[in-house]
Amino acid sequence: MGWTDDLRGRLDELLDEYRAALRGSLDGLDDEQARLRLVRSKTTLLGLVKHVTYVEGVWFDQAVTGRSYREIGIARTPDQSFTLTRSDTIASVLDAHAERCDASRRTMAGLALDDKVDGRGERTVWALYL
Repeated sequence: MGWTDDLRGRLDELLDEYRAALRGSLDGLDDEQARLRLVRSKTTLLGLVKHVTYVEGVWFDQAVTGRSYREIGIARTPDQSFTLTRSDTIASVLDAHAERCDASRRTMAGLALDDKVDGRGERTVWALYL
C-alpha cells in the first residue's frame, strides 16, 4: 500500500508534524527568549506560534463555518495575530494553540477531502489542507 492510498490520513499526519515542529521551536527557551525580536517585524518565535493559532482559526474554522473572527476568538488581522500581550507566555500560547488545533481536527473530521466549504469563498477541503 502506498502513501496515497490513505491521502487524508497522510495529510493529517503531515499537518500534525508541522504543528509539532513549530511548537518545538519553543523548547528550552524562557519567555524572554521566545519574545526576542531578531528582525524588524513583530516576528518572534512566540508570536509565530500565536499567529499560526490565528491561521488555524481562519482556515479550519471560518473557511468551513463562516463564523466571524470575533465568534472564533481570533485577531482581526494577520498583523494583529503576531501581537504579544503582557499575559502571553510560552505556556499560555502553547495551550491556546493546542486548543485551536484540537478544534480544527474536530471541525475537519466530518469532512471528506472533496467536500466543498464556503466560509471564505468556495473551496474544497483538500485545498484548505494545502
